[in-house]
Amino acid sequence: MKNAIQGAQMLFVAFGALVLVPLLTGLDPNVALFGAGIGTLLFQLITRRSVPIFLASSFAFIAPIMYGVQAWGIAATMGGLMAAGVVYVLLGAIIKVRGVAIVHKLLPPVVVGPVIMVIGLGLAPTAVNMALGRTGDGSVQLVDAQAALWISAISLLVTVGMSVFARGFLKLIPICAGIAAGYSASLYFGVVSFAPVQQAAWFALPNFTFPEFNINAILFMIPVAIAPAVEHVGDMLAISNVTGKDYLKKPGLHRTIAGDGIATMAASFVGAPPNTTYSEVTGAVMLTKAFNPVIMTWAAITAIILALVGKLGALLQTIPIPVMGGIMILLFGSIATVGLNTLIKNQVDLHKSRNLVIVAVTLVFGIGGMAFGIGDFSLQGVSLCGIVAIILNLILPNDLGENQVVDNTQIEEHQ
Repeated sequence: MKNAIQGAQMLFVAFGALVLVPLLTGLDPNVALFGAGIGTLLFQLITRRSVPIFLASSFAFIAPIMYGVQAWGIAATMGGLMAAGVVYVLLGAIIKVRGVAIVHKLLPPVVVGPVIMVIGLGLAPTAVNMALGRTGDGSVQLVDAQAALWISAISLLVTVGMSVFARGFLKLIPICAGIAAGYSASLYFGVVSFAPVQQAAWFALPNFTFPEFNINAILFMIPVAIAPAVEHVGDMLAISNVTGKDYLKKPGLHRTIAGDGIATMAASFVGAPPNTTYSEVTGAVMLTKAFNPVIMTWAAITAIILALVGKLGALLQTIPIPVMGGIMILLFGSIATVGLNTLIKNQVDLHKSRNLVIVAVTLVFGIGGMAFGIGDFSLQGVSLCGIVAIILNLILPNDLGENQVVDNTQIEEHQ
């Protein structure tokens, strides 16, 4: 019973991030809950239920999913995300054969940093449009601009306040707090409609969407897997430090990253965002000392049960655009900062022309919307700049700049 209660609490910590991704990208929150539950159970199966982690969607996928849904529709986007899951499984196989060092050879900080920055900054205009009560592309005013500004400001300030000043458990739920404050302000301004909640059934199967396979969507999504794959290595190191166990050795990084891949494939098969390990849950494990993986099994079961509550999904979908816009301003800025911090923490010297070329070309290609296409096939945005960064890193000689400085001490320990 105690494990079940702790599992429900863990789900509450993950809830803000878990429902934010579908709400921002136009996916169904009930399907996201179902996907996260099933994905976590599959992850536990592959890792022999040894890692205390709950899976949900990385924020790095928000921008690509939004673009994919607009360009090809939800079904084709899901096909692309399934391909990203396959990349994780293949990466797990490569790590099993070659060791962890191969990840850092292909994806050193000079590649990963600017790609993560592009993921964050590429959607900055969308965040501002939504904060002002407009659709993501700014073409339609959905909420009165004056009211929208108040709502988004309240939602942003509460999220910032909780991130900076809150202590203990409250520090883990700034997104939930921001949504609650913004929603309250929306009720005051009268911009919430409860009609969808009244029409929704109490219990219903989630609105599953099965994937279609479109080569453009697949090639667009595959490079997007770069940032969450690198984040996964960091999360595994962090959770190992917290619990005092070495998960990179047992069950092994190859198993955990393959677990992410299988979970992502299962989630995208039903129309849910991809499943990866992410840092909110790592923080919650550290704070609550919930080191027993059985707790995560209960969190997954709770997510699947909640996915069947039709009125919950309908209620989540009543959250107005400006509430999300306010939180996105902080969220996308934070993602860009993580990319910047990747460069700083690993002492990437941008005075060296090699590094400068990689970062500069990646940023402008990604943020500027450079596109490269032949016939119906087209690469642009994050996917194009990710591929360009990897290629530049492999072909530019090291004497154009210093060899990449990476903290190899922990990597070597796990060979």
